[in-house]
Amino acid sequence: MKKNVLLTGGTGFVGKELTKLLINSGYTVSILSRSKRENTATIFYYTWDIQKQTIEKEAVLNADYIIHLAGANIAEKPWTSKRKEEIINSRQQSAQLIYSILKKNDKKLDAFVSASAVGIYGAVNGEEICTESTAVGEDFLGLTCQKWEAAADQFEKLGIRTVKVRTGLVLGKDDGFLNKLTPIFKWRLGSALGSGKQYMPWIHVEDLCAIYLEALKNPNMDGAYNAAISDSTSNAGFSKTLAKVFGYKIWLPNVPSFLIKMVLGEMSKIVLTGRRISSNKVEELGFQFKHNNLEDTLRKCLSK
Repeated sequence: MKKNVLLTGGTGFVGKELTKLLINSGYTVSILSRSKRENTATIFYYTWDIQKQTIEKEAVLNADYIIHLAGANIAEKPWTSKRKEEIINSRQQSAQLIYSILKKNDKKLDAFVSASAVGIYGAVNGEEICTESTAVGEDFLGLTCQKWEAAADQFEKLGIRTVKVRTGLVLGKDDGFLNKLTPIFKWRLGSALGSGKQYMPWIHVEDLCAIYLEALKNPNMDGAYNAAISDSTSNAGFSKTLAKVFGYKIWLPNVPSFLIKMVLGEMSKIVLTGRRISSNKVEELGFQFKHNNLEDTLRKCLSK
């Protein structure tokens, strides 16, 4: 009998790619959605309302695994006090709702896998290479990820193997982080941001989904894992490579930090800071990245 994987955030960029991979790998897939959707031959949809803390509990009770991707987009709106609260609550309350169903019904999962982010190490620049044991940041990004992971850690108390995937910038075709940069660079107006020295740990969406699949299949995978290429790509290097893919050399000066701060406010930390990341821990499990060359990856993402 096929194992069932319940996805939260399953209709997003990563969720869609992960759903295809799971189905092709022999799993059945259920997705929690805010609105009612028609079931397909391969996907069952259930509804939930995080704010009202309501859920079709059958989604949870029928699951063998849960992959928790849900969470408000951290870069979608300015970081007002209200927006910060929404970002944190969307991660904590959604996990809490699932946890309450499991605990109340004494339901055991084979594994609970939660998204997290490399932002847990803080929005700062520096040469330190961050491993999973590196001290966490105490700024908004760091605290958000800490609370995100703390919500996942509850599941360990139920005797459930729990994995936290600390994700870098996700590259993919026609969506994700790269989709916002493409128009600027396509018109040969791209340039580095701020000093350009800030690191940009990245990962192709196919590799990210493969890490989630590994988390289901590998019983030795437990705890936190960085999900980003260990190539120490800087913003200047990323920008130069993206321009090369479009057939030109950057001719514009770096966008000044003060202008970015004027436009984005505190949220400018997302693009003006970045840490170096080590992926050794997941690779020591035997996992191999298929996309580890930035230029080749960008060409694949931008090919028609």
